[in-house]
Amino acid sequence: MQAMVWNGGDQLEECRDWPCPEPGPGQILVQVTACGICRTDLHILEKDLPSPKLPLILGHQIVGTVVARGPGCRRFSLGDRVGIPWLAWSCEHCSYCRSGRENLCDNARFTGYTVDGGYAQYTVAHEAYCFTIPSQYTDVEAAPLLCAGLIGFRAYSMARDGNVLGFYGFGAAAHILVQLCHAEGKRVFAFVRPGDEAAKAFARSLGCAWAGDSTQSPPEPMDAALIFAPVGALVPRALEHLRKGGKVVCGGIHMTDIPSFPYRLLWDERTIQSVANLTRKDGEEFFARAAQIKIQTQVRTYPLEAANEAIREFRLGKIQGAAVLLPKKKH
Repeated sequence: MQAMVWNGGDQLEECRDWPCPEPGPGQILVQVTACGICRTDLHILEKDLPSPKLPLILGHQIVGTVVARGPGCRRFSLGDRVGIPWLAWSCEHCSYCRSGRENLCDNARFTGYTVDGGYAQYTVAHEAYCFTIPSQYTDVEAAPLLCAGLIGFRAYSMARDGNVLGFYGFGAAAHILVQLCHAEGKRVFAFVRPGDEAAKAFARSLGCAWAGDSTQSPPEPMDAALIFAPVGALVPRALEHLRKGGKVVCGGIHMTDIPSFPYRLLWDERTIQSVANLTRKDGEEFFARAAQIKIQTQVRTYPLEAANEAIREFRLGKIQGAAVLLPKKKH
């Protein structure tokens, strides 16, 4: 099969032949039809996250077709379409797993980080951790839902009681989540890089009640702020604009250091919470909701062999919405 492989350097190697994996017990072999690029992929490449598998095939927003099944597989049939997310496996026995917090499992494995992912023509996954994709979404439309959508949804679930929400960073996750918030009657304020007028216009087009620079004050205090940009300095800025009892939810897997700030910003029972990974329950709830409302994912596609170009443009903020890689079909 063809794959984009990372060996720990500054970028992925050129597209090359790579052994096709074989499904083990409980695993399915999936022919990849679309794989989204996530900011987490950048953090892995930039060595912000420790101890990745090497060599590694990145990618954890995978949509594809089941083409083979390992021993014991019964959930999916050959030809079924599935989505493969970041959480690849958990032990199911530790205190975290037994209490519904498999996202915190100390022995968890993660797609495109500790096991190979979807920057390839084929990948394997444990079928118990895969999702059925609602039929109204094409493969390309569905790919960003597998992480940008899921992590956005988990962050939102921590702030769902609020009616006025602020999104700091208006990329793949925010452009999906704002549509869900709009459908549920929430008011959303979008905070973008100073001077990024295109991002402001994009946010307004998707239903944001206000869009401004991340240095600006919103029209009114917010019930919660969801931070998707990996910038620690945004935490005290967001706290400053919260109502009493408000919450800042940090939605990224990596963030620069949070600077010191006066206690008065945290006073009045404001809180700061991080989001770590996801659970299968998150996915089931999100895709059930995504089946009820049609989320429009704005996507720019690239052939698999152009992964380095796509990552470069993603890093520079040149992509509105999400970027998705398309492997060539192997006949």
